[in-house]
Amino acid sequence: MSLNETLGSTYGLIFPGQGSQAVGMGKDLADSSDAARQIMERADEILGFALSTLCYEGPAGELNDTYNSQTAIFTVSIAALRALEEEARQNDEYLAPMMVAGHSLGQFSAMVAAEVIEFENALRLVRERGRLMKKAGISHPGGMAAVIGMDDVKLAELVDQAANGGVLTIANLNCPGQTVISGELAPLDRFMALAQDAGARKIARLPVSIASHSSLMAEASAELNDLLDSMTLHEPKMPLVANTTGKAINTAEEIREELRHHAERGVDWTGTIRTMVDNGITTFGELGPGSVLAGLNRRIDRMTKTVGLKELGLPSA
Repeated sequence: MSLNETLGSTYGLIFPGQGSQAVGMGKDLADSSDAARQIMERADEILGFALSTLCYEGPAGELNDTYNSQTAIFTVSIAALRALEEEARQNDEYLAPMMVAGHSLGQFSAMVAAEVIEFENALRLVRERGRLMKKAGISHPGGMAAVIGMDDVKLAELVDQAANGGVLTIANLNCPGQTVISGELAPLDRFMALAQDAGARKIARLPVSIASHSSLMAEASAELNDLLDSMTLHEPKMPLVANTTGKAINTAEEIREELRHHAERGVDWTGTIRTMVDNGITTFGELGPGSVLAGLNRRIDRMTKTVGLKELGLPSA
């Protein structure tokens, strides 16, 4: 089946965020696609170390380090994008997504797909983002927890109650019934106990040592802006959906403003997908390691479909 037959004419491209990494990612892509291999090699060259080897061989502990995982996921996602573009050219087709979006870190991949920023500059931004967020996590320890099966209004009340003057916030609206909370450790522990007593179906502490998408990342955002200000952003070739609002943004300046507080503000993935559906998208192509977004999308809108690299005729990332 051709790419056009798989994706149809009304499709968007979406890119995963942190947590989708796994040892071995990117290797099959690089082995089968010259374009993907060139991205992996270019990343090694820019970074000055063998990121590709870390992706392909691990160790897992080093790959899971925030400083490395963000860079690795971004690079493999762009390798997948370039492999898909290569596949399209070989079949006398071309990629023409109506919109693009990415979950948290994935927004940087979406920016490359929309030609807002070159891969090399985006890689430098993502590498610095990972470094600064890790630094913030050391200075201001925190954590994150996923909550499944709780009413949104009740959940928000419990977040306010548990915060008790500390830092605790709703970080990710992943899909109906699945929310991620982020903040300082003591308020987070209080929230988990309160949510358990309130009848949440499941509460799971995430295996991260930073409080992404909370005010604990404010210093990281401020420092990252210095690098962002030195870079040129181009007008997007297609609309990009903002994490913080779930709304489409259409100019380079809007994207720059979106990035200024990206690490400290929340991700409305539910709103993102609904905006894309409202704009006529019926199929989503998930480009990157894993298939986390496909699972979320099914819970947001069952009338749409999400296809991964395998369905698009490429090795899984």
